[in-house]
Amino acid sequence: MDVQSLTAGSRLERVLRSGRFAVTAELNAPDSADPEDVYRNALVLSEVCDAINATDGSGANCHMSSMGCCALLTRSGYEPVLQVSCRDRNRIAIQGDLLGAAAMGVQNVLCLTGDDVSAGDQPEAKRVFDFDSLQLLRTAKIMRDEGVFLSGRKLTTRPRFFLGAAANPFVPPQEFRHLRLAKKVEAGADFIQTQYCFDVPILREYMRRVRELGLHEKVFILVGVGPLRSEKAAEFMRTKVPGIWIPDGVVERLAKTPAKRKREEGIQICVEIIEEVRQIEGIHGIHMMAYRQEETVSEIIQRAGIFPREPLPERRRRGRPDYTSASPTSPAPGPA
Repeated sequence: MDVQSLTAGSRLERVLRSGRFAVTAELNAPDSADPEDVYRNALVLSEVCDAINATDGSGANCHMSSMGCCALLTRSGYEPVLQVSCRDRNRIAIQGDLLGAAAMGVQNVLCLTGDDVSAGDQPEAKRVFDFDSLQLLRTAKIMRDEGVFLSGRKLTTRPRFFLGAAANPFVPPQEFRHLRLAKKVEAGADFIQTQYCFDVPILREYMRRVRELGLHEKVFILVGVGPLRSEKAAEFMRTKVPGIWIPDGVVERLAKTPAKRKREEGIQICVEIIEEVRQIEGIHGIHMMAYRQEETVSEIIQRAGIFPREPLPERRRRGRPDYTSASPTSPAPGPA
């Protein structure tokens, strides 16, 4: 089904369909049972993004669950993206979680295979992987479009999902990465969030292949970006974190920068990448990732000049919704 044929649902979906350059950001789930730890970070992010991703055991490390974070976010009027990893749950649990999330008002769902337990701090944990990301996408699409479980049993009320998937244009074999994207689009992906982009020429070549297949007209692509604090942080990421590619030139640029200016230089590199990414045909937005750096995310988005934007039509008609009764933090939706 072409993405343009669906009726607009979530706020993120409406922003993307309107042609606006969208911004999403990751909320790093806390190691805490205090909801204020979620609200505090979400409040900063909501001022500069259209939807907030609640990570699901990223890096195979345990934090507050994506479902728990989304429950808090929806209750407080934020626009969440539920991340669902196949590592820890079988198909019965996953389908139940999808229904539960939909009942809470979650519409954006990012379908992930998930990092292997060997990458985390509890490598003795048992793997599940009943699904991979493609099977998860197909399952969520069946529940949404056909209104049934995988067993064929009918749903009383079908969920309204805007389905996402991840892509990594930057790791070998690069010449086949666009074909992997095509499979995810066929499986049901409405939007894509990529791995960190630190090498724009590789992204340009990837997007050239994507456009040749016409995929940029079938799925909304948000490019992953984020700041580097120093050359040591960059070296750690590219050697210790699977799937991240950072060219030598970026590391050398940070290494030549005086210590007091490294943070600023990392921010500047990220702003420059965003400016270049915005010029590539077929890119519909960015996905910000900055571990425990919510304030830095806000600074980068503001400096990149993405906002302010024209408000959405329904915001102009109805005015800004009042969420002050939802939480003591009184969070507001993201920017229009």
